Amino acid sequence: MATKNNALSFETGETVVYPAHGVGVITAIEEQEVAGFKLELFVITFDKDRLTLRVPLTKAKSSGLRKLSEPAVVEQALDLLSGKAMAKRGVWSRRSNDLQERIGTGQLTAIAEVLRDLNRGSEQQEASYSEQQIFEGALDFMIKEVAASSRLTQTEARKLIEQSLAKAPHLNKAKTLAEEPEGPDDEAAA
Repeated sequence: MATKNNALSFETGETVVYPAHGVGVITAIEEQEVAGFKLELFVITFDKDRLTLRVPLTKAKSSGLRKLSEPAVVEQALDLLSGKAMAKRGVWSRRSNDLQERIGTGQLTAIAEVLRDLNRGSEQQEASYSEQQIFEGALDFMIKEVAASSRLTQTEARKLIEQSLAKAPHLNKAKTLAEEPEGPDDEAAA
């Protein structure tokens, strides 16, 4: 059964993304009476939290409910992971709020940016507890969406994401510096 809302047309059984909870499945579209008003609701089940959420059709768009990312967006997000991290400036509480807001958008590319910016590679254990929690939450979100969008297992999606994170320039800094010439004169001499 498709919804009547043309802006968001979802069907029962469709996998969707809800920013606050991640990837879920629409298990039903039902009508309930609440305070004398009849509401049509998406019933969304999230396996991770064993959670069932009911979202009014009229609030679906404003809540951020969306379809899974297209393959091009998944590729863009994976490419972002291997990019250079943004400089860590300012107080942690403000940076933490910014990271949480980006995750809260539920957009795969924003979540990839968070992972990229918090990525410490093999030194991830040296991150603060707060950084680790945000990193793990964003990683879990991205794994589930990449797996669902690309029809991969979560293990395969994790491996793909970790491979992209491993390509980040700051993680290969020592190797890169050793391979680069000392200065502009060295290039001219070669």
